[in-house]
Amino acid sequence: MARLTREQKQALTREKLLLSALDVVARDGYDGASVERIAEEAGFSKGAFYSNFSSKEEILLELLEGNAGHDVEELSELLREVTDPDEVIDIVARWCDSRASEQKWGIIAIEFMRRAQRDGTLSDRHRQLFVSQWEQAGALLQSKLLPGREPGISALDLGGIVLELTYGGISTFLKANTPGQMIRHVLNALRNSVHVTHSR
Repeated sequence: MARLTREQKQALTREKLLLSALDVVARDGYDGASVERIAEEAGFSKGAFYSNFSSKEEILLELLEGNAGHDVEELSELLREVTDPDEVIDIVARWCDSRASEQKWGIIAIEFMRRAQRDGTLSDRHRQLFVSQWEQAGALLQSKLLPGREPGISALDLGGIVLELTYGGISTFLKANTPGQMIRHVLNALRNSVHVTHSR
């Protein structure tokens, strides 16, 4: 077996630290997740952490950026060959339920943004992370559900509705509609309202 290069070892260390940060923050919350705990649970020293990340905030921001990009890529891939609007809605609803069941991402994102706002460190980089994700997801859904039509809702708002319902979290504790079921209703209502408007 070939030995790992220094760059490969560092990439592996970063990946393990990122996965550890995800687990520790989801379990212990932002305030309860220390650099020491993240490093320890990844099997590294605090020094190894600081060789890869400048702070707890940086590692969490990188985690969230990676997840946001992954969501859009995953939805794009799932919908790549799909043209039937009913199938699009079904796929998106099932994807939302699958993502919502993980719960970690919503908890981490909300705690992270709340902490940054409280500390006065909330920046355009923080905001743009979610704005970009919402706009891309919304534009994808507009192109799949309402091709060539005026959607009557911005890509930002449409993506925001879908992703907020997915990651908001409370619905996963209720014995009512799942996020996917609610999203199914929203997307069907949007498609039907646009169809009615264009039929007049």
